[in-house]
Amino acid sequence: MAGGTYTLVLKRDASGPITVGALGEIEFPAGWYAYTGSALGSGGFSRIDRHRAVAAGDNDTRHWHIDYLLGDTTTTIERVVTTEADVECAVAQRIGGSTAGFDRVDSFGCSDCDCRSHLRYHERRDRLLDAVTAAHEAARDETAAATE
Repeated sequence: MAGGTYTLVLKRDASGPITVGALGEIEFPAGWYAYTGSALGSGGFSRIDRHRAVAAGDNDTRHWHIDYLLGDTTTTIERVVTTEADVECAVAQRIGGSTAGFDRVDSFGCSDCDCRSHLRYHERRDRLLDAVTAAHEAARDETAAATE
């Protein structure tokens, strides 16, 4: 299976704290989240299947920050956007950029890079989906231009 970069678009129905591994307790408001990760190993995008199993309650193992958020019963996966390239940090940084209303969850999902966060929040679904789509398209365009 092909691999690359993915963004999970998540809906959180209720506000409340979740303990996220070594990050400790984080308050997550109800709304929409975009988590960007990479699936570059031999399993490729099958990692998304693992995320779906955690969100469905079929997998209780918590390896990554996102497992704690997905393991909360008020969080569901709404959509997945993928790009077949190693552009995880570029996509994560582009989602929302410095636009008002897009909040970072500091240190979330970025323990292996220099990014501030790989999780963004917005209260509106349409704004978040537009930002995710635009970030993936920009990363694809940049990758294509670099290989020409």
